[in-house]
Amino acid sequence: MSSYIAAVHKDPSSEYGVSFPDFPGCITAGKSIDKVKDISLEALKGHIQTMKEFGEKIPSPSKLDDIVADPDFFDTVAFLVISLPDIKTKTIRVNITLPEDILHKIDVTAKKRGMSRSSFLSHAAQSSM
Repeated sequence: MSSYIAAVHKDPSSEYGVSFPDFPGCITAGKSIDKVKDISLEALKGHIQTMKEFGEKIPSPSKLDDIVADPDFFDTVAFLVISLPDIKTKTIRVNITLPEDILHKIDVTAKKRGMSRSSFLSHAAQSSM
């Protein structure tokens, strides 16, 4: 599951506004923080779906410390953590060549973790990016 930070802003004469530091252009607004908390997930899901349709890369979540230190977010009144279910992409079968001893180590490690070979390799690749 991926979690992204939403920054909540409030001007005295406006509703609460929400922006996503990792997704410039993804914004929403509501009359209360509770309302924007509820609608932020839908705004983010819709934005990501559009990005996927256009073949754009989905960014990795930024760290809260980095966002808090960014001068663009000094006027933020609250930060929300918006958790998304894993973003699924099409699975493609591939044929790779590995040394036998490496393949054995992969299989042993995957089994210890309760994973398939494919799942282990996928997770290892994602964590190295």
